[in-house]
Amino acid sequence: MFKKLYFIFHIVIFCLLSIVLYSNPSLATDIIVGDRLVYIVKKGDNLSLVSAKLGTSLEKIIKDNNIDPKKNLQIGQKILVDTRKIVPLMIHDGIIVNIPDRTLYYIEKGTIKVSFPVGLGMPSWRGKITWRTPLGKFKIVGKRQDPFWRVPPSIAKKMALEGKHVEEVVPPGPDNPLGKYALDTNIPSIVIHETIWPTSIYQFRSHGCIRVHPDNMEGFFKMIKVNTSGELIYEPVKIAVVGNKRVLLEVHKDIYGLSKDLFEKARQLIEARGLAGAVNWEKVEMVVRERLGVPEDVTL
Repeated sequence: MFKKLYFIFHIVIFCLLSIVLYSNPSLATDIIVGDRLVYIVKKGDNLSLVSAKLGTSLEKIIKDNNIDPKKNLQIGQKILVDTRKIVPLMIHDGIIVNIPDRTLYYIEKGTIKVSFPVGLGMPSWRGKITWRTPLGKFKIVGKRQDPFWRVPPSIAKKMALEGKHVEEVVPPGPDNPLGKYALDTNIPSIVIHETIWPTSIYQFRSHGCIRVHPDNMEGFFKMIKVNTSGELIYEPVKIAVVGNKRVLLEVHKDIYGLSKDLFEKARQLIEARGLAGAVNWEKVEMVVRERLGVPEDVTL
């Protein structure tokens, strides 16, 4: 009788735990994507292009390689690059875009299928915040190959103020800002699309849309189905516990000014995980101060 009750008790606990983890993805196992790697400079590369293609900050590349940013890269030059990111939110299926880390994560059946850097909305333009990428949940409502771009009136007005030629509709081709592939969302004017300006990836230069490097967009376009769900989130500070209880802290610039005190944010996350006695607070302060956008070991 006792053994039977013991068995039933453990089954109940397991089921409850499964429900908690599924309904609260942040409680699941911490996941790191990306790697530390050596990149060999190709013809046409510069620091901005390398940063855009691999999704790591210029500051981090310059620091790790002791590079003079005023000098050109040399073909064949080897550069140490850290592309690691802490996955900010684990869900069962869908797209997550974390605005501060300028990264898109696509998750299918609880597994990270792809992650890559993206370009997002500019923080301000002439004192206005019109072009910020919005937060919130969305769905993919359409897929377009070789899309036409119907220029929104607000963008047309901005282009006119900048003295640029304005067209109502841009046909498919090399001058179309949407590139070859576009995924329409149900958020007005927000599209996930290929870009003809690769250096704008891993930057905040768009009019709110999510720009994807051509190397990543074709495969991603084929993966995604209409009605795929997603969410645009804002998490400039992330923590993870990996390996032998090593605590990693990743901090990005608060580009939209929505998290005024990043150290306080880090402290709250660390304490919420019961890790206050496991970290070196001087390292925490340094990581927050530098904001290099990669996971750093802050274990005591």
